[in-house]
Amino acid sequence: MAVSSHSHSAGSGPVIPTTPLVSFPERVQATALQTYGKSNFDPKNYVDLSLKSNLSVTLDAFDKLPRMANGSVSVDDLELFIGRYFNGAGDDLIYSEPVDFVPEPHGFLSKVENPEVRGWALEVHALWKNLSRKVSSSVHDHPDLHTLLPLSKPVIIPGSRFREVYYWDSYWVIRGLLASKMYETAKAIVTNLIFLLDTYGHVLNGARAYYTNRRQCCSVVLLFIYHIRSNEIHELIIRDAEQSDHSLNRYYAMWNKPRPESSTIDEELASKFMNVSEKQQFYRELASTAESGWDFSTRWMRNSSDITTLATTTILPVDLNIFILRMELDIAFLAKTIGENDVSEDFLRASQKRQKAFSSIFWNENMGQWLDYWLNYGAGSEEPQTWKAENQNQKVFASNFAPLWIDVFNSDIHLVEKVTKSLQTSGLLCAAGIATSLTNSGQQWDFPNGWAPLQHMIVEGLSRSASVEARRVAKDIAERWLRTNYVAYKKTGAMHEKYNVEKCGDYGGGGEYIPQTGFGWSNGVVLAFLEEFGWPKHTNIDCN
Repeated sequence: MAVSSHSHSAGSGPVIPTTPLVSFPERVQATALQTYGKSNFDPKNYVDLSLKSNLSVTLDAFDKLPRMANGSVSVDDLELFIGRYFNGAGDDLIYSEPVDFVPEPHGFLSKVENPEVRGWALEVHALWKNLSRKVSSSVHDHPDLHTLLPLSKPVIIPGSRFREVYYWDSYWVIRGLLASKMYETAKAIVTNLIFLLDTYGHVLNGARAYYTNRRQCCSVVLLFIYHIRSNEIHELIIRDAEQSDHSLNRYYAMWNKPRPESSTIDEELASKFMNVSEKQQFYRELASTAESGWDFSTRWMRNSSDITTLATTTILPVDLNIFILRMELDIAFLAKTIGENDVSEDFLRASQKRQKAFSSIFWNENMGQWLDYWLNYGAGSEEPQTWKAENQNQKVFASNFAPLWIDVFNSDIHLVEKVTKSLQTSGLLCAAGIATSLTNSGQQWDFPNGWAPLQHMIVEGLSRSASVEARRVAKDIAERWLRTNYVAYKKTGAMHEKYNVEKCGDYGGGGEYIPQTGFGWSNGVVLAFLEEFGWPKHTNIDCN
């Protein structure tokens, strides 16, 4: 694999500025870290606080806090200040009873015959009530006091520290809501996403002011508004061996400072860089990796043991481009349905071009997988880059199998059978599901963690194919995933954000925050799998 160099323009490249309301809580976050220390410290809590009165009054009070010789504030003084001037993190989201929730919907999971599994599925279904919120009137009346954005419809939050809407989580939440027959709740989520699209020109990573410089991409099918185009900074042209040019996309956050929700962590990591432009570049790589949803993974690192070698902006990712391909196909279909034939043809042509790129840029015949592509010089260049085989990242990641998710690939039985065999011998298939990578780095998007969206995309792709073997593998993976979710739920009383696929019934760990529960996309995928595959009456669901 070629080692890509940092683009000189990326550190000083485009930035969408944040608001003073975000910058100030970052200062509070830094002070809190100094006061409390790292133990059980979550930096996100401080940028999720909302102000009780205007910013200048709060700022003035903060500057007048008594400080010790080293500049720190005592625990008592800091707690008194936060209590007096801030509402609690999450207080601006209030409980909202879903209008369409019933304890057991008519026709719910008709293929689930085992009473024990059905009972569990109804408990998971009931979790939608726990995760349902609406933005409080104070956010609409005084948006300047909140980092939370003023969404008009009820929301389903992922859970725990994630107390706002996230874009790519929403797809799997919606899949679960559809299995739960909660169509109004699902429609409300899409309405909120369309509001973000209309307001900011793209759907944000999450519905907070500090996410306005990061976008995400996943095919929430009803997002048919056709100006979801990426801007030029996200597109690069690769010239293949046949001298054909392909326009492909990368992650590139419009930000070159610490992420507000993790600024204390980011500043500590960046302390190894001596000059400002290197720090700015690293901060952009951190934010771009967060934009990908895979924060963090050796997938984005030039040196898998050193997070400061993140180079996400110099990678063309397989899954990002498959999401965009699926969106192009969805928009083409929906536009044709409503009679927008010119729009439909435009997006159909774009999808056909991108599909060709999967064969010539990402596909690796020897491995039977699609591989991420590393750019081999300044990623901001306007000139086409010439494809080189050695620039494919030959490390194995679950994302290498994401193209199976869409029909243009899973409808080719010979291709599916080759990719299925590759998956079976990849090392990713474990006792409790598909591992994210083969590298145990301590980062959460690496081995041994498995994540619900990746299980679902691969399983759904395999199960839609005409290959008997691929469908068998899909069912086997789904059953392993259901077992581990069930046993972990019975042990802990919770659904988890991620799972340790080495051991059935273990939830995952690693990364920069403690494991979270709730949990939107895990619930959605469990319900989607049970709807698709069911569970026989006399089949045990325990780990053995």
